[in-house]
Amino acid sequence: MGVTHVHEAAEKTWPKYTPPLSATLRVIASRHGDSDALLRVNVFLSGTLLNAIAVLIGATIGLLVGSRMPARIQQTLIDGLGLFTLCIAFALALTLLMDRSAPAGTDLIVLAALLVGGAIGELLKLTERVEGLGDWFQRRLARDAKPSRISEAFVTASLVFCVGPLTFLGSIQNGLTGDIQLLAVKSVLDGFASIAFAATLGAGVYLSILTILVIQGGLAMLAYLFGANLDPVAISAASAVGGVILLGVGLRLLEIKRIRVVSLLPALVLAPVMVWLVAPLRAALGG
Repeated sequence: MGVTHVHEAAEKTWPKYTPPLSATLRVIASRHGDSDALLRVNVFLSGTLLNAIAVLIGATIGLLVGSRMPARIQQTLIDGLGLFTLCIAFALALTLLMDRSAPAGTDLIVLAALLVGGAIGELLKLTERVEGLGDWFQRRLARDAKPSRISEAFVTASLVFCVGPLTFLGSIQNGLTGDIQLLAVKSVLDGFASIAFAATLGAGVYLSILTILVIQGGLAMLAYLFGANLDPVAISAASAVGGVILLGVGLRLLEIKRIRVVSLLPALVLAPVMVWLVAPLRAALGG
């Protein structure tokens, strides 16, 4: 597929009102042959580090404010975060699922990735393992015998901060070009969210910084190393899966249903893999 075709696919995949996303996907098509490789080695983690600092500052403010905040205000903040998370999740999922220009069957790929990924996650007991990690931190960091929400804060904040589209696209843009524009926007959003999370859930939000460094840093590194092979449709499918997973996070925040969202995380990897596997068949059928 030539640069022109990748560019056209990117423009069809992403709405016209999000030029930074189109720019990111446009760079994917022309990854090699540029003279900025040395610069990117030094800056492809810059956006991730900025995001981590924003969460660190936000969580600190939240802890200072939260101790003086009545319980009813804390609950209202959590409800607001839950509602906002649902809105973002719906927008993410529907961007692809309602896009008539998306390749035929992409919505079924998202569904298949969620079902197969959920089954794999349950077989691997991902929910128990991640919650167990949070409980391990909780046992070592909780003071005295007071009730602690360190584990809940770690799992919830990690999911909210690392499953959205800005995580994928921002990290890819940062890895390909060193540009931190998308991750700078994400840093502001996560910074404010971390204030509310820390004020209501406590110091466990700090632990989500480790998740940000691993997930976003890893994505940025992969983009730097393998940027030429990234497929806009695969990125779109992964973002749609992320939207569905965020729906589960929102329902948990609102205490409507405690969906085992961690078990669905393998779908984020399976979605782009399935897109790549189906691409030759779609090409053979002329679709």
